[in-house]
Amino acid sequence: MIAIVDYGAGNLHSISGAMKTLTEDVTVTSDKNILAKAAGIILPGVGAFGDAADRLRETGLGDAVTARAKAGVPLLGVCLGMQLLFEKSFEYGVHSGLGLLKGEIAPMACDLKEKVKVPHMGWNALDIQKECTLTRYIQNGDYVYYVHSFYAKGIDSLNARSEYGNLLIPGMVSKGNVFGCQFHPEKSGGVGLNILKAFWEVTEHA
Repeated sequence: MIAIVDYGAGNLHSISGAMKTLTEDVTVTSDKNILAKAAGIILPGVGAFGDAADRLRETGLGDAVTARAKAGVPLLGVCLGMQLLFEKSFEYGVHSGLGLLKGEIAPMACDLKEKVKVPHMGWNALDIQKECTLTRYIQNGDYVYYVHSFYAKGIDSLNARSEYGNLLIPGMVSKGNVFGCQFHPEKSGGVGLNILKAFWEVTEHA
């Protein structure tokens, strides 16, 4: 069973709908007991990092997700959910993340030297830097859909990136059983479904 974490800051319907095209064994939950039994966990997220991190901490869901990831359960963070996997964010202050991946989340606007819009919204090609489980069914140059204003820096977990202005945006990251997509696989057509399929398969064999 794949559990999609409901902590009040996620695009739950679209992710759940996309996963259910692959398997019916999907549940949206805020129950830590269900997370403890899940074969795989998806951490979605939209909105501000600080608010989302606070909700994860206050509900205890952050500790539950972290414990399961450290126990070897496959975990996929999507958009803000990916950002929360890192150590900290500088989004309107300084906020601690889950610390499952090395790096920090910074505002794109501070590093952009070209006149491109923020938020970064739309389709961009993926430049695969290092193969991982989630790249199994996709190809270099495939397009995915982004919506974000902050991005990961100082990381050691890069799998694929996309160009936006002068920036190279980490689009896909992984370390062991922990995976992240800055883009929205559930909004990225067949390419996104292939990424979710690869995650589902790794949960079946974890």
